[in-house]
Amino acid sequence: MENFRVIIVEDVPLELKGTEGIFRNEIPEAEIIGTAESEPAYWKLIKRQLPDLVLLDLGLGGSTTVGVEICRQTKQTYPNVKVLIFTGEILNEKLWVDVLDAGADGICLKSGELLTRGDVASVMSGKRMVFNQPILEKIVGRFKQSVSSMLMHQEAMVGYEIDEYDERFLRHLALGYTKEQITNLRGMPFGVKSLEKRQNELVQKLFPDGNNGMSVNATRLVVRALELRIIDIDNLHADEE
Repeated sequence: MENFRVIIVEDVPLELKGTEGIFRNEIPEAEIIGTAESEPAYWKLIKRQLPDLVLLDLGLGGSTTVGVEICRQTKQTYPNVKVLIFTGEILNEKLWVDVLDAGADGICLKSGELLTRGDVASVMSGKRMVFNQPILEKIVGRFKQSVSSMLMHQEAMVGYEIDEYDERFLRHLALGYTKEQITNLRGMPFGVKSLEKRQNELVQKLFPDGNNGMSVNATRLVVRALELRIIDIDNLHADEE
């Protein structure tokens, strides 16, 4: 790894001291040209001397959005500057998405192995989406959950013999559409009576053993479809009318 200049943005003195120690002991190629505890201090530093890398904490002065905006403006104004997030926001997943959308080159959580020479070397070599082990574990966990949900959906579609019109019908019922409104959807070649017949058929498919002797209305049918992953609550959207 070649020598490079870095600015550290961190507002907790003890954590700043620890981060400086990591660079000093593990990454001697890094020249720390300044540290900033706030947004104004950061912009003053970067205008004085341009770094190759900004190591950016997101939670500055009790605000998490400040770090996201610093990242976005830095990448817009100085596109060649690398921005590596080093944050204690270990549960705020939306914040991770926001800062990646803002152009961050990677995220390292202040948990577990913390910041490593390998993380910094990867960013400086031009790699994107550099993550340390704690955030990788969370990303992989979400990926596995997503794949599992997708497989359950596919299995339910086959197992309960659900076709595309069944799925569209159930999805729009979940969105609050009436049968009359569903018949007006583009590519939905059914009248109200046909949809009522289809609803009854779906009740038979999804409640093969009945519903404890109780009738099944549209709401109960939709809930069952959600339980079986035939429709996905996170991907409910209306088709073009």
